[in-house]
Amino acid sequence: MIIGFDIGGTNVRGVAMRPGSAEIECIRRAKTNPGGEAIVDTITEIAGQLAADVGEPIAAVGIGIAALIDADGTLRYAPNIARVVDYPLVPRVQAKLAVPVVADNDATTATWAEARFGAGRGCDDMAFVALGTGIGTGFVLGGRLHRGAHGYAGESGHITMQKDGPAHITGAAGPWEYFASGTALGRVARTWAGEGRLDALVHRAGSVDGVKGEHIHELLLEGDPGVGELVERFAQDVAMGLADLVYILDPALIVIGGGLVELGEPLRHAVESALAARILGAPHRPQVPVRLAELGTLAGAIGAGALAAEAS
Repeated sequence: MIIGFDIGGTNVRGVAMRPGSAEIECIRRAKTNPGGEAIVDTITEIAGQLAADVGEPIAAVGIGIAALIDADGTLRYAPNIARVVDYPLVPRVQAKLAVPVVADNDATTATWAEARFGAGRGCDDMAFVALGTGIGTGFVLGGRLHRGAHGYAGESGHITMQKDGPAHITGAAGPWEYFASGTALGRVARTWAGEGRLDALVHRAGSVDGVKGEHIHELLLEGDPGVGELVERFAQDVAMGLADLVYILDPALIVIGGGLVELGEPLRHAVESALAARILGAPHRPQVPVRLAELGTLAGAIGAGALAAEAS
């Protein structure tokens, strides 16, 4: 049995799975507690629970975590997890569980899941873009997961789109994820609602401040024109960063994941159209299709498990 983990700033998900498959046999969840030792304790506890659930020993463990992870498994920096800097995550988990352990950024592990088992199956050159609280990306190039020289490839959400732009929570000015993340969509929606441009959305949410992604999703499915215009405008900002990825990497496919994938076909179509309109020389080169991710919120854990199985 292989165990894959997805560790975010709020929750830890652990899944029991078989090598070579995305089929999940059991799932366990817990809250993310601050500090490296607390994370190791949570991983150890969930691993034991999953082993008991399945009734088999653990062969390997994979960890996807919202952090910068070195090739040696040291967690260098985790902006959304307190008190975890330069922490030897993989060695500590191996010492506890006595099995092979691998770890990588959660967007990277989700990329591998979609490449192996999801929307990127059969594609040797793809970019995965997770639109959620921020923007996480990962790349498969020539059939191989691309990690970069230090294991940090894929931090595309921090690419500067407006050098004198608004300050992001990181302190950087005008990064892509300020304009094109799920957080950004909510902010723009509330701004438009406050200007009287989205009355149906305010009515559905109960107030301007109460506007959430679920309300945007509902009205988008119902064909509300104001929300449709909002998504079209948002897609332009998503495509702004995607175009840079196309120019640099020349992928055959872009897969969109993260929480905003729930907006479905309207978002996918809007992003694909906006990207095609933005690419220089588009009539003379193959269009890069945009697909929706297929594995949902468990992609990071599934990909981590797949990487562990392949490494063990």
